[in-house]
Amino acid sequence: MSEQARRRPHKPYRRPQKDPVRMLAFEALRAVDERDAYANLVLPPLLRKAREKEGPDKFDGRDAALATELVYGTLRRQGTYDAIISACVDRPLREVDPPVLDVLSLGAHQLLGTRIPTHAAVSASVELARVVLGDGRAKFVNAVLRKISQQDLDAWVEQVAPPYDQDAEDHLAVVHSHPRWVVSALWDSLGGGRAGIESLLEADNERPEVTLVARPGRITTEELAAGVETEPGRWSPYALRMAEGGEPGAIEAVKEGRAGVQDEGSQLVAIALANAPVEGSDTRWLDGCAGPGGKAALLGALAAERGAFLLASEKQPHRARLVERALAGNPGPYQVIAADGTRPPWLPGSFDRVLMDVPCSGLGALRRRPEARWRRRPEDLDGFAPLQRALLTEALSAVRVGGVVGYATCSPHLAETRVVVDDVLKKVGGAELIDARPLLPGVPELGDGPDVQLWPHLHGTDAMYLALLRRTA
Repeated sequence: MSEQARRRPHKPYRRPQKDPVRMLAFEALRAVDERDAYANLVLPPLLRKAREKEGPDKFDGRDAALATELVYGTLRRQGTYDAIISACVDRPLREVDPPVLDVLSLGAHQLLGTRIPTHAAVSASVELARVVLGDGRAKFVNAVLRKISQQDLDAWVEQVAPPYDQDAEDHLAVVHSHPRWVVSALWDSLGGGRAGIESLLEADNERPEVTLVARPGRITTEELAAGVETEPGRWSPYALRMAEGGEPGAIEAVKEGRAGVQDEGSQLVAIALANAPVEGSDTRWLDGCAGPGGKAALLGALAAERGAFLLASEKQPHRARLVERALAGNPGPYQVIAADGTRPPWLPGSFDRVLMDVPCSGLGALRRRPEARWRRRPEDLDGFAPLQRALLTEALSAVRVGGVVGYATCSPHLAETRVVVDDVLKKVGGAELIDARPLLPGVPELGDGPDVQLWPHLHGTDAMYLALLRRTA
């Protein structure tokens, strides 16, 4: 060893510092990846745990807001960030360990998707890597993030996305962070040119508003708005939009079930079915796929105003318990049962109104569940198709002649919407489509009908689909 080396002081080992915000974000991403968890279910308990551990003064509202933005922002832009990270590493992305990729993605989002200064984004990410990955892999993270920091998001996208005129779908997939097959499916459903699909994909990457529903007969929108910073809903007379950062779980009316958190598109589906004209009696209503209970609670309240009875059926017992909780205290008669809607316990022709909000791909709620776009596969639709057809067939059997069925999905995919309805109508007979558009008064751009497709970029709602069918024989 040279004399100079002997004299050089050894750099003391520094224990990596845990940043509770970034640790929480990393834990949430790992849960989404490892357990197929949903971020909206993982985050709340992690935030509660952090507040208990760090104390309310140390983990304040800004910390929770930053952790939430890091998780959701990283998941929404994952496809774009993957393309950028891939351009900065010397191996296929599938060969990068998933925990390392999560740290890199969190770092990329801080660098390219937030206002966090470059040096702070890199140093905080490297520190996180030291804590959760070790010093060796932290050096790799540091090298990759320094490459990413050399350009802004627009410059990176221009570099990694194929030109639109060469491959339009792949260009949109990279730029707007959606799988190519989802871009293709949404474009088919939407129709039209480039402007519409780009607006839709951009809307999917925006943070959705929190919308409340004032359940009629239990609380008014005026009473619900008292002491809460809100704006009226755009379309539903029962909706209130909360100010950014508002905590719906802290509202007494929500705690008591007199109000709930419910997207305005979901409210419109229940309202349209409740207001559809029926011939004859109107005393028995059915929600045939009621879990987790948001539509059932609104339907139950609307039924109660008319003295009608609601039967809420849900196949999964644990989801049936959620429906019971949502309906608890409903002012009118109701019953919740755990039953399979494809093999129902009720007799044919038992109901005047039936809602069948069927299980689906969830492509209409990508704002709220951004990880779903990466989890779903085209072949998943083949698995849903028989169930959707069976449920709609049984719904038409359950309604009496002159009654109305509402077929709804939180997906705009044609294979889950119009194709299902058309196939069942051809097979079953004795039913006709009725125009749903007049039952959504004031809502613009509802298309040619008779069914209705809502859109995030046009209506500010989830992409809910609704077809109304009257039993004629």
